[in-house]
Parts: sequence; C-alpha cells; structure tokens
Amino acid sequence: MQLTLSPIRGLPGSATTTIAVERERLIVDGQSYDLSPVPEGGEAIADGDGHPFIAPITRRDGEIHATLRVTLGDDAAPEQPGTAWHVNATDGAVTIPATRHSSEVAQ
Repeated sequence: MQLTLSPIRGLPGSATTTIAVERERLIVDGQSYDLSPVPEGGEAIADGDGHPFIAPITRRDGEIHATLRVTLGDDAAPEQPGTAWHVNATDGAVTIPATRHSSEVAQ
C-alpha cells in the first residue's frame, strides 16, 4: 500500500496519529477502513467527516494509493519537512517519519 502522509501539528496534548495495515485494510487511530472494494484503475472518495483521507483513494497496478492527514503529537520537533511523506506500507504498524525532539537534555 502506498501512503502519502500530510502532517499537521496537533493541539498541545494531542497524540500522534497511529496507522497500521492489514492486507487492504487501513487502521487509523483505531478506526478500520476496508479499501479492498477500490477497483483497478478506479478511485473512491471517502464520504462524510471524521475520516483521515484528503484525496481520492486509487488502485494502480494492483496497489492501493491513499493520502492521509496525520496529526503530530507533542514529541514531534517544531520543524518538519515542508512536503508530504511517501511511505510504502506493508502489513503491520506504519512509522510516521516525523522528526522527534532529542531525548537528550542539554546541561
């Protein structure tokens, strides 16, 4: 599954978005989205509010492509790349490639 992640800064205390893939199912913050009905060469547009999709979901060469809005939590560094992140996701947890605060404390 090809994911494009568009980061936004969360409010103070907000958690970082969690993402996992199970075959053609995408799980975002515990909510499951079955993407298997998207036909080859076709697209689907998520209905309503409350979903993370910010562009049509497509299938090209048998692979799902989706663009998601992801929230960065308090552990994310203030400066992040100015472009979206592209992730080739396989089954399991997806790591959001945000720059994190250093765990070292300056003395």
